[in-house]
Amino acid sequence: MWLAGGISSHRHVCANAVDSAPGWWQDVIGNPRALDPRRCCLLACDWLGADGQLDVPIDSADQADAIAYALDRLGIRFLQAFVGASYGGMVGQQFAIRHRQRLGRLLCLSAAHRPSPFASAFRALQRQVVTLGQTQCADAVGLSLARQLAMLSYRSPNEFSERFDQPAELRSGRVHCASEDYLQHCGQRYAAQWSATAFLRLSESIDLHVIAPTQIRVPCQFLAVEGDWLAPVELMAACAADVAAPCEIEIIASRYGHDAFLKEIDHVDALLHRALQNDSSEIAA
Repeated sequence: MWLAGGISSHRHVCANAVDSAPGWWQDVIGNPRALDPRRCCLLACDWLGADGQLDVPIDSADQADAIAYALDRLGIRFLQAFVGASYGGMVGQQFAIRHRQRLGRLLCLSAAHRPSPFASAFRALQRQVVTLGQTQCADAVGLSLARQLAMLSYRSPNEFSERFDQPAELRSGRVHCASEDYLQHCGQRYAAQWSATAFLRLSESIDLHVIAPTQIRVPCQFLAVEGDWLAPVELMAACAADVAAPCEIEIIASRYGHDAFLKEIDHVDALLHRALQNDSSEIAA
């Protein structure tokens, strides 16, 4: 099975014998979860452009073809499932279309067939912030601010109301909001690990994503989240309705918004269990 997450995800999905550090999807993997590496081979990769060395337009089709190439090199002809969340779900859609004969099932979390106009506008502003930082020889500052803006889109107003409902305070003569320390920490940590070029090209790649759902001809499960305005429920429902194969969509409510695929572990695991059990039943039959 192939696992893919957002543009910040990478090949290290969980702790293992080679690297004991927690992975980006650590809590979804292992016994008794559906994604148990003792029972199935779990594969993942770094995105094209993630190292910042590829300063050209990259789209989700490029990523899907790169995965197919990696499978060729590994001698793997068929994937039982492609489990993609956020940008990874977009790449999974492309893989299902471009390499249909190599895929048994697509599990698509928080990703539609195209970006919403509002989300695209928000990402465009983030890219302008990064570009401004580059022109001022302050790449890290621009990247940190862009990441802080992105965090607002990944989470929800409800979560911020619960976590940061304290009055603003004065610090050194300036007003400081309760959420600022959290956002600055997220931004600085991201800027220390990522390059401006990687952020710009992978952010663009999200907005370049457009597919025709009718071209998806493998069984699918979609997971949509109420309050996720990066992948709105109505857009995901429209995508699922047009898939040219058996397709189900589950809609959940979550205070975590778009990041529900990282936080709502039980919901995600239940979806994976149902889908993969269906595959096991079909194989047994």
